[in-house]
Amino acid sequence: MGVTSKASMSSTENRIYELSKRSLDVVGAMLGILIMSPFFVVIALLIKLTSPGPVFYRGIRSGRYGTQFQIVKFRSMVTGADRGAGTTSRNDPRITPIGRFLRRHKLDEMPQLFNVLLGQMSLVGPRPELPRYTDQYSGEELLILEVKPGITDYSSLKFSKLNELIDDDDPDRAFEENILKEKNRLRIQYVNNCSFWRDLDLLFLTMVRIMRIK
Repeated sequence: MGVTSKASMSSTENRIYELSKRSLDVVGAMLGILIMSPFFVVIALLIKLTSPGPVFYRGIRSGRYGTQFQIVKFRSMVTGADRGAGTTSRNDPRITPIGRFLRRHKLDEMPQLFNVLLGQMSLVGPRPELPRYTDQYSGEELLILEVKPGITDYSSLKFSKLNELIDDDDPDRAFEENILKEKNRLRIQYVNNCSFWRDLDLLFLTMVRIMRIK
């Protein structure tokens, strides 16, 4: 299937796309979990040995059609950090030493493969956002909620080092004023140009970006 707007797909094309995308999600997530499982054990031990609290962080995010779900990540911040700002900043003191390493190499995101298997997320799709932001979506922004959120998309590639762009004084305000609008533009761009081959391309670009992160 070529690159096309989801809105312009026929019902048959849409069914084929959804089926092929789900197949890619299931196969990719299972392979990812199988390959990464030894690293999962090591990461879990490091988190437990270096910081009190659970191995996993579970946060509420908006999924397809605005349905809320629990996103799963390796915990990279101190316990109770979610009671503070929803955005991490350049020198955020809540991030643990091992958490900083996990974030730099995107390893904290790997448990989201289980969200993919459960059908709550896709390998590729608009990065899931906090409900307090999605509740304010209007106009074209509502298109973002027409597809499953994903582990990677255009916005996650552009803002792969997001916290380095966020000031420490008021992280949420910095995110809302300087980042959110552009992230939503890129999310909409994905929805308007989604295809199976586009997903494969974004997965490849994500792998390249991760390998280049130092």
